[in-house]
Amino acid sequence: MCLRLPQAVLALAIALNVLVFLCAWLRPGPSPRRRPPPRGGVPGVTVVLRDFEAFENDLAGTARSFAALPVPVVVAAETPPYPPVPLPASASLLLLQPDAARPPPRPELHVRTRHVALVPDGTRAAPALLENMRKALEEAADNATRLVAAPVGSRPLRCLDLRVERREWTARYSPAPPGTCRALEGDAVLLLRTRDLLALPFPLARPVGAALFVQAALRGWRLRVTPAAFPAARRAPLSPRGRRKAQELAETRRRRLLSELGVKREVLADGRERWYGCRKDTARCFGTVHAQTPEYLLAGRWTPPCCLRALRETARHVVAALEAAGVRYWLEGGSLLGAVRLGDIIPWDYDVDLGIYRDDVGKCRWLAAAAAAPVEDAEGFLWEKAVEGEFYRVHYSRSNRLHVDLWPFYARGEVMTKDTWLGHRQDVEFPERFLKPRVPVPFAGGTAMAPNNARAFLELKFGAGAVERPEYPNPALKRLERD
Repeated sequence: MCLRLPQAVLALAIALNVLVFLCAWLRPGPSPRRRPPPRGGVPGVTVVLRDFEAFENDLAGTARSFAALPVPVVVAAETPPYPPVPLPASASLLLLQPDAARPPPRPELHVRTRHVALVPDGTRAAPALLENMRKALEEAADNATRLVAAPVGSRPLRCLDLRVERREWTARYSPAPPGTCRALEGDAVLLLRTRDLLALPFPLARPVGAALFVQAALRGWRLRVTPAAFPAARRAPLSPRGRRKAQELAETRRRRLLSELGVKREVLADGRERWYGCRKDTARCFGTVHAQTPEYLLAGRWTPPCCLRALRETARHVVAALEAAGVRYWLEGGSLLGAVRLGDIIPWDYDVDLGIYRDDVGKCRWLAAAAAAPVEDAEGFLWEKAVEGEFYRVHYSRSNRLHVDLWPFYARGEVMTKDTWLGHRQDVEFPERFLKPRVPVPFAGGTAMAPNNARAFLELKFGAGAVERPEYPNPALKRLERD
């Protein structure tokens, strides 16, 4: 039987299609892409060198010592160390400062082991000590123990308790009771699980110890200290210039760190305090207040302690100036509430309110001058007429606008009234009998004058039970009982 040409072409096409199908079916599929092991999924410990000075360090010796164990070594720095450091070939460099010309920093690509040890500059490796620390962490009886520390050198570590009062922006250190350790004094190697380190918002911030201890305290983590110590390298002391430079850098880093962590005051174990908030030469720690609710309240915090300190200082200064000039004044509104409840400013308040007799404004030279233009007194406080109406403000400084408001009242019959009302709940007229006489009360570390029946005065302004039932200024936006 002879095939015609069209039939032959069709048969050939069918055969080719079958052949292509068979080739595709029989060809092995593409090999699956190799995925990197999960973060912290490889057994072992990675040593991270973070706390060192670029200008004088023992980085090369420290890296060589631990690389010889051998364990992975990572040098973490914002930029490559300069002068250049001859690191061992097995050590990797993790650059933390973002650069538009390279991918963003990825610590998880450098630390692939289940555990990580943050090692101070000048430390020398000790056989089996990293492994003993790892076992101590994994064998801890409670889930709260998340860090293990070992001293470096012969100086013993001092164990401290640490409470971070986030609402008050305060880190409070104290001698640690037995079995409790949340912070250390002294050089130490710190070991923890990689997943814990990389879950922190600031995993490689400097200074390393302070950064880890504060973040750990916020999470309820505890610290275990092993008795065995790592040797310290014999190093020549820093030059006077290097020592001064290192101290300045350490202070700068600590301020930057605590600002990032939301800590504005440290109370040390010996009772001394360190402050990291606004000063006279800086702006205040919060912006313009809307609807009587500062932004820190919406973030679940109270007034920064540096602001409370500045408000107390400003209030005492204004009270002293008014009393020296013979100006009749009294605590108003929330400031009077604070005086009655605490003898102080309410912990979430953002200003101080004083009432004054309008007829007495001319007695105080600073108020009289401020009526025409802002004026700075001899101690750097700025007096001015408020732009919102007929009242005055005294600012902590030209830069820092924390302030005391002075509200001029005058008698209309037997009632005290004023010309500017801003719609606040406590903004009401009241009988002058509350001011005859005025009485002294403790306030803001000093004494200030107040209405003679403060409870009745406050209930007139805020309603019954105002003293016993604290509330935020604008409960419609934020309620105290929900904090």
